[in-house]
Parts: sequence; C-alpha cells; structure tokens
Amino acid sequence: MCSSERGTRVPRVKTHGRDGRATATRLRYNVAVPRTRRPKLGQHFLASAAYRRRIAKALELYPDDLVIEIGAGRGAMTELLAARAGRVVAIELDAVLAASLREKLKATPQIEILQADILTTDLAALCREHEAEKCFVFGNLPYYITSPILHRLFAFAPWIRAMALLVQREVAGRLTALPGTRAYGYLSVLTQLYSRPRVVLGVPPGAFSPPPKIHSALVDFQMIPQLPEWVREREASPIPARQAAHPREIAFEPAARFLDFVKCCFAQKRKNLLNNLARIYSRERVGQALAALDLPANTRAEQLTLEQLARLFRNVG
Repeated sequence: MCSSERGTRVPRVKTHGRDGRATATRLRYNVAVPRTRRPKLGQHFLASAAYRRRIAKALELYPDDLVIEIGAGRGAMTELLAARAGRVVAIELDAVLAASLREKLKATPQIEILQADILTTDLAALCREHEAEKCFVFGNLPYYITSPILHRLFAFAPWIRAMALLVQREVAGRLTALPGTRAYGYLSVLTQLYSRPRVVLGVPPGAFSPPPKIHSALVDFQMIPQLPEWVREREASPIPARQAAHPREIAFEPAARFLDFVKCCFAQKRKNLLNNLARIYSRERVGQALAALDLPANTRAEQLTLEQLARLFRNVG
C-alpha cells in the first residue's frame, strides 16, 4: 500500500475512576469522550473581535441553516454563527470547555453544545435529528489534525452544503493548488474530488491567543464533486462512529480505490509515475496506460489534473 501523506493518529484518551481503572463517558452518536480533559497543547483560540466579524461576514449562511461548528473552544464564533443561522450545534471535545459553553450560552436556545469528537461524530445523524437536508460546517481546525478531519468531513459530503474552515496557510495552499505547482499533491486531489475550494481570507498569528508561529487562512468549500459518480451516495449507510478517519475506511467505492491509487502516484514527488506505480503495477502496464493518454513516460503526478489521474486509474485497471 502506498502512502504519500501519513494521517495523524488520534491518541486514545482515558480517564480514571477512584479504583484506578480507565473509564470513558459515552455520549450520543456512539462517541466516546473523556470525563475531564485539558485543552491540547497547540490549541489556538480566535481572540480578535475584528477578525471574528470579518470571518462571520465572509460565510455564506442562510437563516434556515443548520451549522455544525468544529472545536467551539471558548465560543468565539458560536454566537456570531447563531445570529445568522437557524440552529448551531457546537462540537467541543474538551469537557471543561464544553461545560463552560453550556453555562455561557444557556440563554440561547438555538445553540446546542455537543461534547464529542468530530472524528467519530455522525453528521448524517445530526442532520436527521434537526430535520435538515444538509448542514453548513465551520471550524477552526487544529493544525496537527487537519488532514484526518478533512477526510472525515468528505466522507459525509452528501450531507454538507458547504464548509468554511480555518487552516494553516500552507495547508490552504495545498488544498487549492493547481496541477504543475509545487503545492499540488494528494491533499489537493482529495479536496478537489469532493469540493471546489477557494481561499477567502488570510488571518495573521496575532488574531489568535496564544498566537501561533504560522499564518492561517479561511478556506471556503462548495461541495460540488468533480467526479459525482464516484462520490458517496446520500442513501448509503452512515459511517460507523468506531471507524478511523482514514480514506480507505470512510470513502465510498470506487473513490477509496482511486484515492489509494493517487497516494501511490504522489508517494515520492521527485519520481515519475512509472517509478511510483511500479510498486503495484508492472512498468509495461503503466507505460501503456500513459501512452494511451498521450503522456510521456517521464510524467510526474503533479503534472496531471484530477480528470487525467482518473483516466490513468481506469487505464491501469
């Protein structure tokens, strides 16, 4: 199996009772979360009121939207989201922060605080519970776990109308990168398979507390797949919460096979497709597939559009 982008494994978090045994609290949607938990190191809260307003203004929200907020934290954006949408479900893994938010926002009935992990939350179930055909997803994503969260969200693409996510500026460049550019890679293809992403707004380190060492960017995702016949059908069964946020486990066939193929194509970016794909196909087979697309034998993955990669995938069988 090829892997050009290693997913971040989420550590299992345990709490301990008086007898010293590890325990966990099981909430709705089959989500296990700890009883108490401190914020992770590296967690940066959006502190600038000016940037909060700019971000809220940039979101394409409607009065009847169901908004799923990822990592509500201290609620910096939660009330601004609720002012423009019909309902907000603010997901926060940290038990202390979740409890504080419930107390802070208890007088705002259209806001629900859900103590849960987005990597195991069933967004389809949330939509059904709130009688929403689709939801809008907003989040200030932790830098160290952006890729697994994106995989998880794209698994529920048919249930999401659009997304707006704050990510590291470098990651935003990779999500929106075009073929032939240095930033173009597996994450670009994954994102553009399920959506049409664009950078909306740059956010400096000073807008956060504590300020990170890198810049961030707000990326808008219109959930319009480029290969709709490969994307998970709405009628398909919801993803079990116990599954990990990995494309092989959560993507709907044949997208899962295609994404594995793309990871092999980008396994070593300095190598051409003939060499990268030699791990799983004969060189003769790959050479014939490239020739059928009028591509030279020394073609690299970063030179191909998503559609060209899809045709190559079909050609090699």
